[in-house]
Amino acid sequence: MIAVSGMAVALAGCQDVLESVDNKAEYPLPKKVVNKMKAHDQRTRAPIMMRIFKQEGMLEVWKAKSNGRYALVKEYEICKWSGKLGPKFKEGDRQAPEGYYDIRAHQMNPKSSYYLSFNMGFPNRYDRSHGRTGSNLMVHGACSSAGCYSMTDEQVLEIYAFAREAFRGGQTSFQVQAYPFRMNAENMAKHRDSEHFDYWQMIKVGYDHFELTKRPPKVDVCDRGYVFNQIPEENGAQFHAQRACPPSATPRSLQLAYASLSKKYDAAFAKAVKADEKSKRKQAKKQLLVAAPAPEQSDRQQALAPASPAVSTPVPIAAPIITDGVSTASIEQKPLPAAQPTKKKSWWKVW
Repeated sequence: MIAVSGMAVALAGCQDVLESVDNKAEYPLPKKVVNKMKAHDQRTRAPIMMRIFKQEGMLEVWKAKSNGRYALVKEYEICKWSGKLGPKFKEGDRQAPEGYYDIRAHQMNPKSSYYLSFNMGFPNRYDRSHGRTGSNLMVHGACSSAGCYSMTDEQVLEIYAFAREAFRGGQTSFQVQAYPFRMNAENMAKHRDSEHFDYWQMIKVGYDHFELTKRPPKVDVCDRGYVFNQIPEENGAQFHAQRACPPSATPRSLQLAYASLSKKYDAAFAKAVKADEKSKRKQAKKQLLVAAPAPEQSDRQQALAPASPAVSTPVPIAAPIITDGVSTASIEQKPLPAAQPTKKKSWWKVW
């Protein structure tokens, strides 16, 4: 009974542990967080953006400053996410999505079965252009995942409050960028043989644009692919997921900054690939040595090896025999004379 009750407490620890909060959807941001935002020139109701990293298990909340650039406010350790590295393909694959998703006010759920939640909006335009299916993919509490990004109840209270205040401040939607990992040269080199590598290279462009500008990238889908910060050359030109991309270009300043970043990245990627290959060879050699049997001595090694000392077999000594009162032990033992060849006598001498 004690074991069962202990198990129940452990299970409850990742579920509705904050039922005492009277109105979860109106939970105020902690004073410590509000003071931090003020110190970084961020209003409580300024726009937000979120980034998710599967491999690192982190969710970041970014908030706009008065100059329009975003700064990191807080990061949360993801309690659970399901599946593996890579995008979601179909309903029921239990895979958490990767890509760029816009969250609007109607996607917020204050009465969620998972404490609080918001729907990520999967499938988006890119997903639908590839025939991908799925529903109810969320960021939620309760620390339980079947294709979602699950947080603890304490965490989702704050995450939900960030979004609520941004909507009340006039933001019509906020962007969630979901990545397999932090898209640096080392991680990209490590996963270069993945079947998803081309997809990751594509979404990395948006990742890099944000790193350069600290503003959420303008995301469009055309020719069944993501494009970022593209400005059409013709007024009124539209991006359609299934159609060819219209003539467009990124702003000149971003082009130059991205070209410089790409040059540094290419050098770092080549170096990371070389280091990764060296590490794999070293590991393979180590495993081979561990698995290999002990080598046998060659004929030459055996010939040069010192001979083992000969072991003489002891000759048994007969016990002394008593004859007429005289022991044979008192008789000096003399070696027997060597056997002499028998001489053949001549017949006439015998005669």
